[in-house]
Amino acid sequence: MPIYAVWNNKGGVGKSYLTFQIAAEYARVHPEKKVLVVDLCPQANSSSMLLGGMQLGEANLNRIHLGQPRLTISGYIEDRIFSPYVNPRTGSRYALPIHDYNYPIPRNLFLVVGDEQLEIQASRVSAATAPGPQDAWRIVHTWISDLIQDVVSAWNGQDHTVFIDCNPSFSIYTELALSASDRLIVPFSADGSSKRAVRAVLALIYGVTRQPGQQQSEFYLNSQRFRMSSPTLYMYVGNRLTQYNQTSGAAFKSVVNEIGEEIFAVWQANPGLFCVHPAGAPVPTSKRPFKAMFQYEVNDANSASVVSGTLGVPISALVSGRRMVLGKEVMVNQSQLDKQVPNIRSLVAAIE
Repeated sequence: MPIYAVWNNKGGVGKSYLTFQIAAEYARVHPEKKVLVVDLCPQANSSSMLLGGMQLGEANLNRIHLGQPRLTISGYIEDRIFSPYVNPRTGSRYALPIHDYNYPIPRNLFLVVGDEQLEIQASRVSAATAPGPQDAWRIVHTWISDLIQDVVSAWNGQDHTVFIDCNPSFSIYTELALSASDRLIVPFSADGSSKRAVRAVLALIYGVTRQPGQQQSEFYLNSQRFRMSSPTLYMYVGNRLTQYNQTSGAAFKSVVNEIGEEIFAVWQANPGLFCVHPAGAPVPTSKRPFKAMFQYEVNDANSASVVSGTLGVPISALVSGRRMVLGKEVMVNQSQLDKQVPNIRSLVAAIE
């Protein structure tokens, strides 16, 4: 049962868009599996796209948020705040079948809906890690693991895969997501700030500091203290990379390669932080096979990317032609689809 966290300590890298595309394509390719998305980002962008996009998706979000009980991640967190150290086993009620709301989504894809109220609840969640039993921090950091296990139990052991869309900041919810995950997908954009963010990811989760004696995160220290596993690095993805012409394409490639060099250096020093895949594959012994295994790129499909997210139609299910988007006619060219669809399919083919 692989559980993938999609996270980067930087906003604007297309994390939610990538979660939407990966989960939908993975569910399409694996109809024999149940696929679960847990939206732990208060902006709930991946939920909006999965539920139908900017109009239908937002309407569905509002309807779910106003429901009683509130069948969102916030509703589950409220259950756990009420019972912080004993699992109430209510998680299965929060996994909603998305095809019922948005027909282009495969029937085997389920969603624990995101909720802006997570921000309001954050201080109460953090407070639960301090009082109570001696291992309160550890117990609270298993809440999302408990949620997933409740859902899986309701599926009676059917084969499944889970994707968690994380909060970009290193919040308590990011910590809970990482504690629940066994594999990490790191999206990034081709700029210098993404390089710094990738360094932050390595430091915050794995304690990989650039200078001896540098302060380490409480998450890393407590994970070590309670012997809790952290997700291994599965892939890093240059997401929605723009290619205007030969010059700018070379500039983007240069930044992507620089970020790759940073991560390859971590591999050389700490190969145990990475998940060699697929199962049984030989361990990379040089830079080229390492990049082939861990580095992926997703080109920007321009208008097609916007239409896909706005209408909640996965890019691999989108067809060329004129589409109505927010009352305006938008042309989706096949050339735009050809930029991104093969990237998404190649990336998903590498996810076990």
